[in-house]
Amino acid sequence: MPPAGRPPLNPSPSEDCWLLPQALGTDALIALGEELRQRGLADLPPELLAVLHRRGLARWEAIAALLDPAPAPDPLEHFPGLTIAVERLVQACRRHEALAICGDYDADGMTSTALLVGVLQRLGARPQAAIPSRLDDGYGLNPGMVERLAGEGVRLLVTVDNGVSAREALERARSLGVEVILTDHHSLPEVMPPHLALLHPAVTPDDSPYRGLAGVGLAHLLACSLCRRLGREDGLEIAHNLFCIGTIADMAPLQGVNRRWLIDGLPGLRRSPLAGLQALQRIAGLQDGPLDAEAVGFQLAPRINAVGRLGDPLLVVDLLTTADPERAQELARACEVLNRQRRELCQAIEAEALALLEADGERRPAFLLLAQSHWHHGVIGIVAARLVERFGRPVALLAGDGDGRLRASVRAPKGFAVDRSLAACAELLEHFGGHPAAGGFTVRAEAVATLHERLDQLASAWLTERGTALPVEPEALLRLERIDADFWGQLQRLEPFGIGNPAPVFWSSACRIVGQKLLRGGHLQLQLEQGGRELRGMAWRWSGPERLEGPVDVAYRIRRDHWQGVERLQLDLVALRASPEGEVELRRGGRAYWCRLQGNNVVVRNAEGREVSGTDNGHPPYVRSLLEEAAMALGLAG
Repeated sequence: MPPAGRPPLNPSPSEDCWLLPQALGTDALIALGEELRQRGLADLPPELLAVLHRRGLARWEAIAALLDPAPAPDPLEHFPGLTIAVERLVQACRRHEALAICGDYDADGMTSTALLVGVLQRLGARPQAAIPSRLDDGYGLNPGMVERLAGEGVRLLVTVDNGVSAREALERARSLGVEVILTDHHSLPEVMPPHLALLHPAVTPDDSPYRGLAGVGLAHLLACSLCRRLGREDGLEIAHNLFCIGTIADMAPLQGVNRRWLIDGLPGLRRSPLAGLQALQRIAGLQDGPLDAEAVGFQLAPRINAVGRLGDPLLVVDLLTTADPERAQELARACEVLNRQRRELCQAIEAEALALLEADGERRPAFLLLAQSHWHHGVIGIVAARLVERFGRPVALLAGDGDGRLRASVRAPKGFAVDRSLAACAELLEHFGGHPAAGGFTVRAEAVATLHERLDQLASAWLTERGTALPVEPEALLRLERIDADFWGQLQRLEPFGIGNPAPVFWSSACRIVGQKLLRGGHLQLQLEQGGRELRGMAWRWSGPERLEGPVDVAYRIRRDHWQGVERLQLDLVALRASPEGEVELRRGGRAYWCRLQGNNVVVRNAEGREVSGTDNGHPPYVRSLLEEAAMALGLAG
């Protein structure tokens, strides 16, 4: 079974467009590596230096900042509302005041809520969690919640991961004499609703390292500032633990203080004092392997997210705040049940969606829009993302929402702006929102056909410009014999991986297939060999031919796999293609060249039939550059 959330291999080599990186001069990499060694920073292999260089980290200072980010600056200098928020919470703790933490039903919102509830309980306040139902209430704080809490005697609300757009609810809070501290990272409105204090990344200076904080990052900041103000250390560790879980689960950018706090906090997850986190690790089978960002993202986060999608999000808050190990184990088992239901629903909806696409025949729309009234709102976003990975096109899946309405989740590949596309169809939609990669909307059933036509026109124009082939963009050439424990250790120095610092995609050319097996669930297992080194490659949810012939070029990420107590390095395949035979065409500056190997030597021929060889001396710079690109295209240099 593929780790949760891991995308499938691009299904058909014929549908891939391999975009190899620009060749790098070896002199620049040698100089960069030498400077890093001289400064005692790192002795990174050239393949990793090439990845960093291509990501814009071409100077030792930038690499040093990645490997060892600067400490977080004083947050009081970056958040104007922090002092007011902390002093109001100090008052609540000293008076043992009842207050409510108003969160959201995704992993960021649930971990943010649990973080503040757990810390405030330890500091003397009487917090309660208040999270709306995904199906009944929709997103964010609403007037009904405010009225209920005020009726229970609550006079202070703290929102986490929501609140800045809840104008009606905040107006109602003011009328009832309820104070509100807003902590949110969603787009600020032009006119802010009433509030006591605001913590938001957008109010920090433009170059602030706090700019990438998710909701749980803001909750962490507030909780730690409060602990230090009261001289209490007992809440800091749980704040660090839940910050790591929520930040990775929400796919926040792993830059600035996010990266610093994750590097500091991830090693402590294994020994977390939270009974619920320990129980969740046991349920996920993570007692032996490393509890790193990958394990959190692919094993713990899906189990938390499943609850918000299918169940009561307060289950997660209870799990992450209980001190009773037996209760924690019971709640973790409930999370696991919902996670299995989530998997089964996703598999069923994905199979149904693929069948609907197949029934449409050869023509595949530029924008894939599919609707079934019985689909579950909580998981259609996951399935939409899988279809984007499979087809490289924007996808909207719609489920019934009652009264002749449908509610949609939209996902799109890089380059297609979901938010702008939905705004262009605003008059057809009852509600909509999102960002460039994802969004959602509500639409009346009679408007769906017109909406699809409009979205398809927008996607067609985008596809015409981008091309219909799925882009495969490896970052560095890597020979299989180079992948060993030492290389893996150096690769780990670049972790944690995530948004803003993705795990590198390598490629290896002319690999022999020495074994292959189609596994249950449609996953293809390959045994690949190059230079005497054999490694297992996994193509998750493979839908290509049942048997492959070599040699092949493979694009992949490297992963450490734990199975039955055995640890080994494995290639998670992103794409593969038949290795080019004979001459390879290379295009540069509108001109075509043909390159080939002659023995161990690279030879390049132009359209007039003139040839240059890598063994010749005295080439001008542009010819040397052309030979380097030829070596790249032939899989000899990365």
